[in-house]
Amino acid sequence: MPSPRAQAAVTVRVFTQRFSATRRGARLARMLATQQLDAWGIPYGSGPSDAAALVVAELAANAALHGRVPGRDFALRLAYNSVKGLVRIEVTDTHGAMPARAPRGVAAEGEHGRGLVLVDAIAVRWGVSGRSGPGKTVWAYVLASHEDA
Repeated sequence: MPSPRAQAAVTVRVFTQRFSATRRGARLARMLATQQLDAWGIPYGSGPSDAAALVVAELAANAALHGRVPGRDFALRLAYNSVKGLVRIEVTDTHGAMPARAPRGVAAEGEHGRGLVLVDAIAVRWGVSGRSGPGKTVWAYVLASHEDA
């Protein structure tokens, strides 16, 4: 009789949700992201939770403002890899326009244009990927532990 194989521990947890491409949808995405991170052991109000919340807020706001296509939602996907200590944040919308990789010309006193600059400062790395069908996915990795932050 063969011995049972040891089962590998689950190291990646995933959360996916669609939201209306509105300010309210973007706000709900941020709130649910921090709630999910807390359930995964990344405490609400901690540095990693706040960093992830800010990245989700900026990417979701961009999806609602710039990536909005009437009648289409945006999607949020979180993937927490506890072994690597990273959370991958993905926001997918159905608008084909790609954001500038390196935002330029942002006025310090301006009300708009700093979102991706903030994402660039907080994330370990970020980028944009195409997807099957219309639109794109903007993704970012943030640290999930205080020791690395």
